Amino acid sequence: MLLEVTLIDVLPGRENDFISAYQLARPVIAGAQGCHGVRLKRSTDVSPRYALLVSWESMEAQEHNFRRTERFAQWRALIAGALAQPPVAEFFTDVPAPDGRPDADHDFFAA
Repeated sequence: MLLEVTLIDVLPGRENDFISAYQLARPVIAGAQGCHGVRLKRSTDVSPRYALLVSWESMEAQEHNFRRTERFAQWRALIAGALAQPPVAEFFTDVPAPDGRPDADHDFFAA
């Protein structure tokens, strides 16, 4: 599994516009083959900043089923008007627990 963490800075006063755009754009990401979950979190330290968390099957799934497709263009077009600057994405993989299995004590994609 691969976790994509994207920091999104929104223009001050455009938070509601961003949330509305995200609600329209979320299915664009969630519907990509290899996507296992999407969550949006609001920063409690930096306003108005959000963290988009996307669980992917692999980097290849993210690249070939989202980033290099029309889905990415749709996503960006929907949220672009509320962005203060381009989002910054970083990718993370699991660190094995002491028993060698992935550390899965908490599934933050579960409802």
